Amino acid sequence: MLDGWARRRIDPALNGIARQLVRIGATPNAITIASCLIGLAAAGAIASGYLIAGLVLLLISRLGDGLDGAVAKITGSTDFGGFLDIVLDFVFYGAIPLGFVLLDPAANSIAGVVLIFSFYVNGASFLAYAVMAEKRGETTDARGAKSLFFTTGLAEATETILFFVAFCLFPGWFAVLAYAFAAITLYTALSRIVLAAITFRDKS
Repeated sequence: MLDGWARRRIDPALNGIARQLVRIGATPNAITIASCLIGLAAAGAIASGYLIAGLVLLLISRLGDGLDGAVAKITGSTDFGGFLDIVLDFVFYGAIPLGFVLLDPAANSIAGVVLIFSFYVNGASFLAYAVMAEKRGETTDARGAKSLFFTTGLAEATETILFFVAFCLFPGWFAVLAYAFAAITLYTALSRIVLAAITFRDKS
């Protein structure tokens, strides 16, 4: 929901950094992989109880996630780059809740599992919609140029980052926040299913 608002404000800065990265030979795929590895390090720090370090690494990881697309706009995007970006995004999205589960299994395990389940359902609805939209030749620029059809929703990247930041700042509230975000995420998946039922009703 907030991605469009956020991108309009951060894209100019990302584009400026991207130009500098291109000058030193950085590639989109290298940035994507590095961002995922930093995100996994964030999850490891969280699991070990270093929440502020985890928060810093988390934010660096998501900065990289924005930069890979900005660099790709300059150097040229590829289908593999788009594939790698979405796959490693989901690796990151699952790793952070897992870090909190490992930090305190007794308090966080059920809420963490529910949240990861909601990500699984939402991700499936997102990717299945993209496949059907591609099959029908549909396009959208609602979130800028993307490698696949990108449906918007109540739970997007900005909301996910905000909740992950809240997890780090208020770890004692992880379960409550995780249940709340899981509900928002499942609502997003349900709304996408309803949209698909309307959009894909006729034969392609």
